[in-house]
Amino acid sequence: MKVDKELIKKVATNARLKLTESEIREFLPQLKEVLKDFDTIQKAPTKNLEPSFQPLEIKNITREDKVEACLTQEDSIKNAKHKSNGYIKGPKAI
Repeated sequence: MKVDKELIKKVATNARLKLTESEIREFLPQLKEVLKDFDTIQKAPTKNLEPSFQPLEIKNITREDKVEACLTQEDSIKNAKHKSNGYIKGPKAI
């Protein structure tokens, strides 16, 4: 790919940036360097590699749900100030 002032102007327009001529001259060698780095990455041997979406292995740290003893409905609301029909009453929300 040919990197020149026109390419930088096009990229700037697509990114909705207004660049001065001095900024374009400043970005020209930087963009060339970035594209050179991408060329290096493209040359990496990836023929026999499986695609990976995570750089590190992800381990599942959750556990299976276990049924344990819990409060009955009556015990859970016995200290509630406001209750009705076996439920805790809260303020109305609109």
